[in-house]
Amino acid sequence: MNIQVSPSPIPNSNAVSLTSMLDRDDYLTGLLNQVTATKTEGWLQELRQSAANWVRHSIIPTTREEEWRFTDLSSLRKVQFNVEAGKFASLEFDILPEAANSRLVFVNGVFAPELSAVSDLPSGIVVSNLAGLSAVEQEDVRQYLAQAEGAQEVFTALNTAGITDAAVVWVKKNVVVETPIHLVFISVAGNTATISQPRCLVVAESGSQVMLVEEYTNRRGAESAENGVYLTNAVTEVWVGENAEVIHTRVEWEGAEAFHIGKTAIAQARDSRYTCHAITLGAKLSRHNLEILQTGEQTQTTLNGLTIISGKQLSDTHSAIALNYPHGTSDQLHKCIVGDRAHAVFNGKVFVPKLAQLTNASQLNRNLLLSSKARVDTKPQLEITADNVKCAHGATVSQLEDDEIFYLQSRGIDENDARKLLINAFAAEVINQIPIPSLREILLNTVNNLKSLTNE
Repeated sequence: MNIQVSPSPIPNSNAVSLTSMLDRDDYLTGLLNQVTATKTEGWLQELRQSAANWVRHSIIPTTREEEWRFTDLSSLRKVQFNVEAGKFASLEFDILPEAANSRLVFVNGVFAPELSAVSDLPSGIVVSNLAGLSAVEQEDVRQYLAQAEGAQEVFTALNTAGITDAAVVWVKKNVVVETPIHLVFISVAGNTATISQPRCLVVAESGSQVMLVEEYTNRRGAESAENGVYLTNAVTEVWVGENAEVIHTRVEWEGAEAFHIGKTAIAQARDSRYTCHAITLGAKLSRHNLEILQTGEQTQTTLNGLTIISGKQLSDTHSAIALNYPHGTSDQLHKCIVGDRAHAVFNGKVFVPKLAQLTNASQLNRNLLLSSKARVDTKPQLEITADNVKCAHGATVSQLEDDEIFYLQSRGIDENDARKLLINAFAAEVINQIPIPSLREILLNTVNNLKSLTNE
């Protein structure tokens, strides 16, 4: 596949905090003991042990650190999480018609073969859980799993330390997969707070093309607690080979009392194309670290994000794009709709070092506040040392305009419906770019039915 390690990795991106040998984080150690209780064998156990050694001398970030200053994890530290096996009976989730037979389902991090279906796939693509791969395929996976940039970030290392299985999508050279691949991670709330650590590995070899939907949900079964507390600590690695294309949609709609921490790490080789549509709707507290590392010339990166939160939700998106070679193009649009007392955070970095001449990078964060107590902290950043580039960034924060609402009311639309129309139009700019019709419809209907967004 010939993906090279970049000489200029992402600077200061969610760097792990280390303790001294005598000053360890007892809470983090407790989480580590939970996720490492189940043992594996061979190279996977060696990988896990290496990550566990790192975690033992790390700490969970605090607001004293710049990368986490708006996201307080003290509420997470008050909960004692336990690993609980997946419950497969009576689960409900949306089956996308376009991916009805190209789906992997995991429940509380455990592969659920009876809910999965992978019969509608062409030759040249492997879609499987890690344990279901052959010895030869596992050896190939070994070269990429936990090898992406940022593997020593504390939550990423915690995930690696607890790997027992993973979702694997591997597309062979020059294979074009028209069927979307749907990866579903369901958290089933129980009587005690649970932790699950989903892991995804996507490898698109040179000249290949694939569409991927990654979904995190708590679509509960009849035996589940309605709003149980749980933690999802997810990591996805995407390796895009030369002249390959990956279109990636990530949807997070966890439960109302859930914590969600996600890492998406992408390596793009020469002439590759990567598109991410990241939709955040759920969880009491969510954080998504999206990191793109350019490893060759002439890459194209498109990032579309949409965060919709209300109540007392907190949602934090941190993105970092390292354009280390000439002729790279990146285009990022992230939108936030914030209601009630919710708090959205956006921090987007684009790094353009001296080697990355003739780079074209744009970044825009647009925010819509629906109440006087809603809050957003936004920080788009460009760090440029190249002198022949075209780069721009910006951020806007606004509210629904009274004259726009009045105009719609003058056409016979009541105030509540007028607000809803304006909110839907704001969100649709991102949702309509998702290339899967059934998922677009589900998301648009979801936004339309979020009643809390139309009330102060």
